[in-house]
Amino acid sequence: MNLLLVVPLLVPLATAAATILLARSPRAVRAASFAGAAAFLAAAVALLGATLDGTILVTQAGAWAAPFGISLVADRFAAAMVLVAALLLAAVVAYSVRGVDAARERAGYHPLLHVLSMGVSGAFLTGDLFNLYVWFEVMLMGSFVLVSLGGERAQLQGALKYVVLNLVSSALFLAGAGLLYGSVGTLNMADAAVALRELPAQGLPSVVASLFLLAFGIKAAAFPLFFWLPASYHTPPMPVAALFAGLLTKVGVYALVRVLTLVFVRDTAFTGPLLLAVAALTMVTGVLGAMAQGDVRKILSFHIVSQIGYMLMGLGLGTRLALAGTVFYVLHHIVVKANLFLVAGAMRRAGGSFSLDRLGSLLARSPLLAAAFLVPAVSLAGLPPLSGFWAKYLLVRAGLEAGNGTIVAVALAVSLLTLFSMTKIWNEAFWKPAPAGADAAPAPLTTAERASLLGPVLVLGAVTVAIGLGAGVLYRFADAAAAQLLDPDLYVRAVLGARDGRM
Repeated sequence: MNLLLVVPLLVPLATAAATILLARSPRAVRAASFAGAAAFLAAAVALLGATLDGTILVTQAGAWAAPFGISLVADRFAAAMVLVAALLLAAVVAYSVRGVDAARERAGYHPLLHVLSMGVSGAFLTGDLFNLYVWFEVMLMGSFVLVSLGGERAQLQGALKYVVLNLVSSALFLAGAGLLYGSVGTLNMADAAVALRELPAQGLPSVVASLFLLAFGIKAAAFPLFFWLPASYHTPPMPVAALFAGLLTKVGVYALVRVLTLVFVRDTAFTGPLLLAVAALTMVTGVLGAMAQGDVRKILSFHIVSQIGYMLMGLGLGTRLALAGTVFYVLHHIVVKANLFLVAGAMRRAGGSFSLDRLGSLLARSPLLAAAFLVPAVSLAGLPPLSGFWAKYLLVRAGLEAGNGTIVAVALAVSLLTLFSMTKIWNEAFWKPAPAGADAAPAPLTTAERASLLGPVLVLGAVTVAIGLGAGVLYRFADAAAAQLLDPDLYVRAVLGARDGRM
């Protein structure tokens, strides 16, 4: 058994158990939570290091050969997703020292964080569609409790919408998995990829692909079933919202990339144009929703929807450059979007509100907080030299090379509107004077609050700057990951070998 594939699952599980056992001591819980997050990050670094040369790591649970056992698989893309998830968890745990109240901590906040992280890691590493469903359900359980933890009315309303739509997604996923199993007799992704090649051209694979596209599209908050996200992501504490914003929708995008580049490779003539249409509509509806909001959390929530459209754009175009753009965009966006939610929490602490009508003068009160907002905001809008510029550049270039000027025009227009909404937050919250009648300004941040609230934000901001200044490094990695995704035989041989002479 390859421990590099197992440790990213065992560490969050062991940390969740430890934080439950230490529940009577809040300090011990926080220490164990951070130690677990650090160990998870170290394991993710080791996993990525082992895949950088193109090696696809595979292990079979219980020594049952694929496709009969449970396969865990890591290629470049999967390992990178585990790493960025671990980085985000470490930032959220550090931020939570001051960003989450004691009542929520006593109610199981830290164990739930690590259960959710285990589900995310499992979804990235599984090589089997049924176990992908299982890991989705682990994520759903952890995230549902986290979004409703505290029992506030707005939280419960958001949690209800969140869980109902995700259960619909799960039902569609199961339906697709059942039809696929009935067609080829397997749910191992590598084995199904081989079996589908041997089927005569027919409509059933396209139907199954459509079910998966719909199921994973809901989880990714793609048009038209995205409304659950802005209705729920603004309700929990900001560390929870940051973890959700960074990871949960990206698991849906990852699942789409995996099945459409590995299993349903014969359906690109059908799925490609459909994905491009969905991408354009997702971009436009998300950014228009953001422009209509006056609450920082809601603006950021709608922008999650908008940015998912860019990721789907690369997958819809389907070229190597476009897929490299999608990989680049996903990795960049996880860091940037989570960071903006963490900044929003610090803005609430410094200014006393999330409403732009009641905020002002934050630049004068906290120049460091202003700088912490400006970096991810400018990156999200796609201005050079930060990471968002290079991510959008790759996708725009891929669209032009593919001769699809429509999706390029939509992407550029939405980028301008994103800049407008980020400028709106800057002008209202940081630049203008505090409005008359606003709540009295809270006390200045203490040293401990600065370390806990601004420390993780500045680290993630530094990652964003590093990606922008060293974009060539991440591009070469994304290009190699895209090449690996476009050659599904590499994945199949790693999981199955030359079994039955079919490769």
